[in-house]
Amino acid sequence: MSSAGADTADPPTGAVSKPRRRVPFWDNARYACIVLVVLGHAIQRLIYDSDIAFAFYLTLYAFHMPAFAIISGYFSKSGSPTKTQMARIITDIIVPYVIFELLWTLTKWLVEGQANPNITQPSWTLWFLLALGIFRLVLPYLALLRWPLLWTVVISIGAGYLPNVDSTFSLSRTLGLLPFFALGWWLREHDIVTRLRLLDFRPWWIRVAAVAVIAATGWAAWNWLPIWQATDLRSWLFYEDSYADLGGGQWWAGGVRLALMALAVLLSASFFVLVPRGTYWWTTFGQYTMYVYLLHSFVLYPFRETGVLRDLEPTWIWLPLVTILSVVVALLLATKPVRRVFRPLVEPRPMWLFSDPALASRESRRNDPTGSRRPRDAERPRSRPDSAR
Repeated sequence: MSSAGADTADPPTGAVSKPRRRVPFWDNARYACIVLVVLGHAIQRLIYDSDIAFAFYLTLYAFHMPAFAIISGYFSKSGSPTKTQMARIITDIIVPYVIFELLWTLTKWLVEGQANPNITQPSWTLWFLLALGIFRLVLPYLALLRWPLLWTVVISIGAGYLPNVDSTFSLSRTLGLLPFFALGWWLREHDIVTRLRLLDFRPWWIRVAAVAVIAATGWAAWNWLPIWQATDLRSWLFYEDSYADLGGGQWWAGGVRLALMALAVLLSASFFVLVPRGTYWWTTFGQYTMYVYLLHSFVLYPFRETGVLRDLEPTWIWLPLVTILSVVVALLLATKPVRRVFRPLVEPRPMWLFSDPALASRESRRNDPTGSRRPRDAERPRSRPDSAR
């Protein structure tokens, strides 16, 4: 990772060390991705009554989680992990996962009157938290191989042929999205972004092409929607079920996943082209995407369960309105008051869990699980010793 507060990649081995600065593009990209995640979940109930909403939904799901995985991979290290890095797998991923699984169990029991606690089956959005942990654990081994990107593609496609690779510990989705995480790491490892000046060289025609690619995908999703519904394309985009479960048990079913992966890379590249590069008032929120990711599902849960988003017509009013509300939710959940209240849940520090309590102490600089390094929040009194936190 980068130096204090920076969000740049490490220089190649042997390169001259230069002062690093925080690159706002990456925070903007993280925040834009999390807004798309909230939006995708918010419009889910609209897709049953609106073809336009369904087409919009398919377009989002074709790339928004792959793009998130690419960003996470870009800021991941493939070297032998230090004790601190190993401890962060526990404090930043495993412990929050357990906490929020328990919260979901309690929520379902209070609202629905029943709950089936099963920590091996991630609730709703928690699958990506486990995926990040598995990504980090396997990356050092992938980095040892020749052609690591090729191997991840083979793993992703091959997993779809195995019915026993399922949602247990989100393994199916993790293996399905592994190539995107590895792609992000590969781009950093080979310094592709800097060498090709991908954050600097963005002429107007590239931005126009990016808009055209996303618009064409949306048009295809809408124009041929009956085909996508008949083939259950929505489920294919989850990277969760085996090909046999999706009705694609033929030998060439892996080619469908390969095509969807290629489309996801193209759409992700187009998305990154359109992400602003400057610093804005909302840029800093990109450092706190995990708060939005873990908390937004509780905000949307009442709407999901009550069905109030069903039968909303006309679409041209409700779809923009839900879109705006999704942006507002993503903004509010990243604000300082929300972070202060929910920090013990999202960023727990179980010092009692470690033989060396310092491994769980609140460092002067923290990392979001998606890779964003950030300074200690100002709302935390600095005069308090770590042992009192």
